[in-house]
Amino acid sequence: MSRTQRLLMNLFDGWFQLRRRFPKSLLDEMAAAIAHGEGDHRGEVCFAIESRLAPGAVFAGMNAEHRARQVFAQLHVWDTQHNSGVLFYVLMAEHRVVILADRGVAAVVTQAEWDAVRDHMLARFARGEWRQGCLDGIAEAHALLRRHFPGNDKDAPDELPDRPILL
Repeated sequence: MSRTQRLLMNLFDGWFQLRRRFPKSLLDEMAAAIAHGEGDHRGEVCFAIESRLAPGAVFAGMNAEHRARQVFAQLHVWDTQHNSGVLFYVLMAEHRVVILADRGVAAVVTQAEWDAVRDHMLARFARGEWRQGCLDGIAEAHALLRRHFPGNDKDAPDELPDRPILL
């Protein structure tokens, strides 16, 4: 996709629907799903949603993957006791989902597994099923983390916010 196409998407594609697609009730439901699932594994799931990139960022070559890495660092997803953070980054204007895992999780969960989660979410989003796409993605992440990163110290602190972050 060219920079011009990306710029037009970030200027005019459904970014203004952020609150309609992610109402408070869905954010609450996602937070509860993240918190509940983290009780069964040592992973920490973080969800960030951004409506669009600034035109200057697009012109400078910023894309969803670069921005997800910035958000990963800004939210300190890498800074968990077991290096077990996982970031879901949704860029609404460009219809992109990026899932980044910290090194502890990346050592046991393959990128192909995360890509499958992303693809399921994108398929749901394409059908307008924003709620189910998010909840399915969270559930699939928890299933991977339970399988590959089992166990949880019930007294361990919740190191990343459970509530999705709107950027």
